[in-house]
Amino acid sequence: MSETADHGPRRRAIRLDLSPLRRPEFRRLFSSATVAYLGSMVGYVAIPFQLYRLTGSNFAVGLVAAVELVPLVIFGLWGGALADRLDRRTIMLATGGAEVLLSAVLLANSLLAKPQIWAIYVVAGLLAVASSLQRPSQEALMPRTVPHDQLTPAVAVWSMAWQLGSLLGPSLGGLLIARCGVSYGYAAWVVAALVSTLLLLRLGHYRPTAEEHEEPGFASIRTGLRYALSRKDLLGTYVIDMVGMFLAMPMVLFPAFALHSFDRPDLLGLFYACEGVGSAIATMTSGWMQHVHRHGRAITLAAIGWGAAIGLAGLVPGHGPFWGSAGVWIALGVLAVAGALDQVSGTFRSVLWNQTIPDGLRGRLAGIEMLSYSLGPLGGQLRSGAVADWLGVRTAIVSGGALCMAGVGASAAALRGFWSYDNRTDPHAVAARESRAAQ
Repeated sequence: MSETADHGPRRRAIRLDLSPLRRPEFRRLFSSATVAYLGSMVGYVAIPFQLYRLTGSNFAVGLVAAVELVPLVIFGLWGGALADRLDRRTIMLATGGAEVLLSAVLLANSLLAKPQIWAIYVVAGLLAVASSLQRPSQEALMPRTVPHDQLTPAVAVWSMAWQLGSLLGPSLGGLLIARCGVSYGYAAWVVAALVSTLLLLRLGHYRPTAEEHEEPGFASIRTGLRYALSRKDLLGTYVIDMVGMFLAMPMVLFPAFALHSFDRPDLLGLFYACEGVGSAIATMTSGWMQHVHRHGRAITLAAIGWGAAIGLAGLVPGHGPFWGSAGVWIALGVLAVAGALDQVSGTFRSVLWNQTIPDGLRGRLAGIEMLSYSLGPLGGQLRSGAVADWLGVRTAIVSGGALCMAGVGASAAALRGFWSYDNRTDPHAVAARESRAAQ
């Protein structure tokens, strides 16, 4: 009895707080996002696998990131401005319908006797446009579905949508592709995109307030950029994430890592899923995060740990009498640790954003946030593919992890305002807390 009494409070202190799911609007938005992420992660495996099979080039796979780069920059900022001017539900419905059509085009192309490589790049760019227009509305809408004091658990629960997608999506995609062909992966993406869009029909309308509607077009975008650049705490979240992802993003190398380093093509889906496994574990034990107030330090240390784990994964031998299958499990375990640390960093970034940004700027800042956590990985994929073709896959992974640790540490040292951030005393956090309480 006494042992149970001793351990009960500890378990409650670390376990995930699911109370935000009791709110119908949050639950509906969460359900739609979960299904959407699941489908997109199946496509996340299908596109690079198909390109690698068609071209045999890591650089050709990484080139997808370059194709997606310009749409992300342009339409991410524009999507943020639209999210502060139009009904956010309407924007998500329109872009969800576009994803259904575009994923269907990839399915049709994969069924051709000779799939067209140029079509994959074109559709990937158009999918980036749809995602760039949708994500700011989605991210800006989430904080409005819960009270201010539930933002930290809401961010943790919200991350489960991505985690379920990143965990089940790659595994399902890898299984479908390995056993049935890449067309089945694209078909699953079409179905998921359609279901996600239909779920949005049950969501209420979220029209802009008078404050959000004041500045249209480019003037609105400039206002959001000036606000973001004026705050070192926000700037730090963008810089740390972009530096870490650009230098150490390994996902584009997983097809070659599985095929050549381990001679196990069946590992592809597991490599992609590992980050989701670690991320899910971090989320399920995220209760402690509510008691952390120095978010800048937490983000920095977690990002450095992520780079270290990625570098260690590249050092694990894939062959040899001693290692055998043990090397596979060690690599999977280290990648799961990387996913857990990435989730810790991402959760604290989201909490900092949601606790300090006024709702009238939320869409525009969500567009900037999307650029920060999209441009880094996209540039990192291109960098990793080029380095792997030049120096080898393992060298690309190990060097990326080491550079990530150094780059994140240097960035945090240069942004002292970010390192010292404390949500109990930060003026923006205090003002946002008082504003939400008044509302």
